[in-house]
Amino acid sequence: MPLTDWELWACAQQVIKQYGARAPVHVAGRIGELATAGDLDGVQTWKAIAERVDQLIDYRTGRPLSKQ
Repeated sequence: MPLTDWELWACAQQVIKQYGARAPVHVAGRIGELATAGDLDGVQTWKAIAERVDQLIDYRTGRPLSKQ
């Protein structure tokens, strides 16, 4: 069952909270692991999370753009 848009945004925020400026590296690693395992649904989910991480993170500081 695919994640909702809200869930994808929540995942992206959690990844940023946990990994800070390294969030994009973590997401890329997950995508690579899932691709190697042949989990195409997982790859698509993490690509959607990656898009949201990219929109949320301030690459200068590694912190979320908003203060929530």
